[in-house]
Amino acid sequence: MKNRAYRYYDLVMAAFVCVLLCANLIGVKKVTTIELPWWGAFTFGAGILFFPLSYLFGDILTEVYGYARARRVVWTGFAALGFAALMSWVIVELPPSKDWASNQAAYVYAYGSTPRIVFASVLAFFWGELSNSYALAKMKIWTEGRHLWARMIGSTMAGEAVDTLIFYPLAFYGVWSNQMLVSVMIANYLLKVLWEALATPITYRVVAFLKRAEQEDYYDRATDFTPFSIKVP
Repeated sequence: MKNRAYRYYDLVMAAFVCVLLCANLIGVKKVTTIELPWWGAFTFGAGILFFPLSYLFGDILTEVYGYARARRVVWTGFAALGFAALMSWVIVELPPSKDWASNQAAYVYAYGSTPRIVFASVLAFFWGELSNSYALAKMKIWTEGRHLWARMIGSTMAGEAVDTLIFYPLAFYGVWSNQMLVSVMIANYLLKVLWEALATPITYRVVAFLKRAEQEDYYDRATDFTPFSIKVP
């Protein structure tokens, strides 16, 4: 990998971190149920509206810039999540003023997270995103750069499976009923993969644009795939 500056790498990183924070601060706690024709009640976590975008950005980063640069972005997101969790805890724990005390319960419910949920979220994000990037980088070599759609959907299936299997049991086992837990896990996994498949035409355009603009199409043939590094060769 050439030690060079890229025009859009930092912008993609910023978008990735923004989406990640939105998914974890806005939608992670809410479970919603909608009625679908021919299906009936369909229950899923509201964070599904945000979170798959982070995998889309992860795919784009790995496809264009390579695993090492995508790994650096994952570590950046990891640090951002940790900082957001810490500051949320600090703000929630600060004593409210007398004039504002009636709002405290709603604020705690919206922004307060148990250490269990925070731990599950950060751990699932880290391993899920790295699994996604690793799968895409390896598939790119195996396919010699062909079949981008298969690489993106296949890597998302792997990464989202790791994320789902880590987050929901760690965060909600014993809190939700087993039926709800399994239902939300399956629904969210399927929706995330479907989301990636539907976004494929847009992803193709973004990847093509970035490859032309950056003059880069990286293959991870000599990459050290250790997750515990932020070095870029």
